[in-house]
Amino acid sequence: MKVALWIVLSVVALTLIVTVIGWLLPREHVARRIGRYRQKPEVIWEAITNVDAMPAWREGLKSVQKLPERNGLPAHVEVTTSGTIPMETVEMDAPRKLVSRIAGEQLPFGGTWTFEIAPVEEGATLRITEHGWVSNPFFRFMSKFVFGQTSTMNAYLRSLATKFGEPTRIEE
Repeated sequence: MKVALWIVLSVVALTLIVTVIGWLLPREHVARRIGRYRQKPEVIWEAITNVDAMPAWREGLKSVQKLPERNGLPAHVEVTTSGTIPMETVEMDAPRKLVSRIAGEQLPFGGTWTFEIAPVEEGATLRITEHGWVSNPFFRFMSKFVFGQTSTMNAYLRSLATKFGEPTRIEE
């Protein structure tokens, strides 16, 4: 009985410590990753804007449902292994820049991803910049120290490399 009580108290104490540290972390963060591909910018643009084709290549994406446009720009809902996430496009400048925003106001996290495609000698780079926020202090801690704030971007860039049949080349 004493062992069980100590285990429960330890879990409660650890959860409390993690939550307090989470409260001390900033709610908002900025994270960046760059993927290098042997593709033309237009090919990368087609891949990142063709939402209907994304479930075939994006890790963790089960399905996509298009929504009516918002402000003349595309919107959709992503069904992922982590849940349902409404997305809207904020800016499109083909084939250079795409800005997407999580449109779910009731979610415990949110923000934007800015995709910037730049031609380079051997193909093109895709830079993703996340301006994100996490409201729950426990999950803020987990995002920062356990999952990593770039884990979703890394998975996206890896999936894109796999789609192109290329090795993954990710930089900070």
